[in-house]
Amino acid sequence: MKTQEIRELVKVVEQSEIDELEVSRWGHRIRITKNKNHVANNQPQQITIPAQNTQQTPQAPAQQSGPGPQPAETKEPEQPAETEEPVDTSDLEEVKSPIVGTFYRSPSPESDPYVEVGDTVKPGQTLCIVEAMKILNEIECEASGVIKEILMEDAQPVEYNQTLFLIEPK
Repeated sequence: MKTQEIRELVKVVEQSEIDELEVSRWGHRIRITKNKNHVANNQPQQITIPAQNTQQTPQAPAQQSGPGPQPAETKEPEQPAETEEPVDTSDLEEVKSPIVGTFYRSPSPESDPYVEVGDTVKPGQTLCIVEAMKILNEIECEASGVIKEILMEDAQPVEYNQTLFLIEPK
């Protein structure tokens, strides 16, 4: 990616309300993140631009020092109840995100989710929304079936081709 393209992306992030933008091209990934700890005295927001080559072997994330966004603390996932049976994913269809963005289960915070685990779905039915660059993209079901698992939490970032739902086909 050329320096001018990166500068244009930084400008887009600075002038918008988005907090983070990630772009992958030709084996390179660039993530632009606004500094969430900025001082509110009309100083420009700081933006970090770590570039990563996705062809390298994954490594443990480096500890950041100095000002900049700090990774959010992660909570340990809740253990399923002992009466709950594990989901057999071998015969389930995956619904994957076609874009990078933010996952939303409902059309607005006050609305009910589009689907719940156990709901029967049909082709063309909206399952969720993935917001990218302030555009709300409805993700529709491609086959009939029953929602067996929802793999994303509401308002969480989602990567391209990340599995969002597991559906048992009918």
